[in-house]
Amino acid sequence: MKSVKPSELRNLKAGEIETKLADSREELMKLRFQQVSGQLTDTSRIRILRREIARMQTILREQVAAETIEGEA
Repeated sequence: MKSVKPSELRNLKAGEIETKLADSREELMKLRFQQVSGQLTDTSRIRILRREIARMQTILREQVAAETIEGEA
């Protein structure tokens, strides 16, 4: 899976980000199983994926916060 830039994520809708987030979480789970069983060769991928998940969660939270502020105004 290719790394997604924050600027690309900000252009997506919340539903699309949630879909990518779910896919990334599933991939992370698979990588963790591979690591435990000793089959994982690229261990740096876990770290990269964790950061991408955090980035997606942050951008999703920003979008939700912006929507609530617009709703109050």
